[in-house]
Amino acid sequence: MKKVIFLLSFLIVFTACKGNENKSNSKNEASQEVKLKRYKVKSGIVEYKTSISGSVMGGTVTGSGTQNLYFKDWGALELQKENSTQTTIVKMFGNENKQTTKTNTISKLDNGESYQVDMDKKQIFLRRDPMMDLFKQTNSDVGDAGKKMLESMGGKKIGDEKFMGYNCEVWDIMGGKQWLYKGVMLKLEMTMMGITTITEATSAKFDVNVSDKYFELPDFPIVKEEGYRNNEEFKEDMKEMDRNMEKISKMSYEEWKEMAIAEDEEMKGMSEEELRQTYDMMQKMIKMRQGK
Repeated sequence: MKKVIFLLSFLIVFTACKGNENKSNSKNEASQEVKLKRYKVKSGIVEYKTSISGSVMGGTVTGSGTQNLYFKDWGALELQKENSTQTTIVKMFGNENKQTTKTNTISKLDNGESYQVDMDKKQIFLRRDPMMDLFKQTNSDVGDAGKKMLESMGGKKIGDEKFMGYNCEVWDIMGGKQWLYKGVMLKLEMTMMGITTITEATSAKFDVNVSDKYFELPDFPIVKEEGYRNNEEFKEDMKEMDRNMEKISKMSYEEWKEMAIAEDEEMKGMSEEELRQTYDMMQKMIKMRQGK
């Protein structure tokens, strides 16, 4: 059952957009590696400042910070740095309790690989980023995909404004506002539980040369997530999945049933109706993915 469930779940995620892609591409284009595009601008260097203020449970919260964003190859390669400080002061029964927390993080995305740097533990945690793989496999228009993602979270476009000289779309999402330039966030205003956070770019340069040095990580040990696949291994997994789908697409129900039962003990416990439904669903999804 595990193999069948894996194939079905993977197809559900990637089928629809992949099918559209195959219809529009030639055979030669379809055989080429899909390039990930997260933004509608090729490269960029953006610096931000953040301010935090508000009150909670009779206390006050203040904070400030800076962020740096570097990306190239349309966002396929990206690194973000953040340094911030937040102070909470609570007064109770004439006593003042002051707590300050500091954040120092580095995160990097590289064509489906996600690196999270823990500066305290001096370790780098490596995993696959499912959203990047989704964009990569569907080859969907990144602008449309990003808007659909915002809309799925209850967001809606409320206008267009210029910020730092760039024409931005303004989106309302979860009580906050985002100013997006070709998919890149340049400003964010958010109020939650009485705390207002404002992040805005202080410098933004696009379609510029971004040196490889900006994407270097600290020399810390790398800890891989269980089941992690690097880009080459993931690519091979996709090729194997396509080969398996091609094989299954040519099987009759009886042929598939014999193979499925022989390879998976759990399949033996399924009724004839359940097996037939599974086979029909797989065939339908395979045809959609192949653009038929």
